[in-house]
Amino acid sequence: MKEFSNRYIFLFSAVMVIAVATLLSLAATLLQPRQQKNLEIEKKKSMLESIGIPSTRETTESLYDKYIKESFVLNSKGEVVAGVDAFNVVLNVEQKKPLEQQYLPVFNASPDNGEKVIILPVEGKGLWGPIFGYVSLKSDMNTIYGVTFDHKGETPGLGAEINTPAFEDMFPGKKLFEEDKFVSIGVLKGGAKKDDPHNVDAISGGTITSKGLEKMLTDCIVKYNDYLSKNRN
Repeated sequence: MKEFSNRYIFLFSAVMVIAVATLLSLAATLLQPRQQKNLEIEKKKSMLESIGIPSTRETTESLYDKYIKESFVLNSKGEVVAGVDAFNVVLNVEQKKPLEQQYLPVFNASPDNGEKVIILPVEGKGLWGPIFGYVSLKSDMNTIYGVTFDHKGETPGLGAEINTPAFEDMFPGKKLFEEDKFVSIGVLKGGAKKDDPHNVDAISGGTITSKGLEKMLTDCIVKYNDYLSKNRN
């Protein structure tokens, strides 16, 4: 009798495990298209934010089609790579490849003020996980038009402040080049001078995240150096 009871418990447990695994797999399969769509909308929303266009879930796609006019992919020499969809390039996958094999996405945008802008994606490491965002540049390929940053797990009130207007609003007007030399944008602990064209203030109490963001900007944007240098005016 005890043997039968143990066998019954084993069979019941096995059936339940299989049933739950099947349900979870089915749920994941059914939800995948919706999750993918949410990721696409969030990506488009972030790009729009980098050029100062606010959007909602309902308006993001129409505004993206209105303002983001073209996209293409470059190699590390600044040459256009045919046949690759810039929107579908996954930056953290590309960063694991040798530089000469990486795809570098570029998005052309036209805000209402008539400025011709390019948008570049950036991704790096903060204190607790990935940080990422978009940097938009004016047509001189030097002056920052706008930025948007985000994170996966930075500390609220500290490193998480990279995703606030108070921090992001310091970047427009900053310069990537000093004469013909690429210098990127520094994030300075203790504060940058008001008229400093290449630096912004670090986040108080968020030193590691600030330095991670500085490194992210340098490491990601320097890959576009040949393209930016060729097209500066």
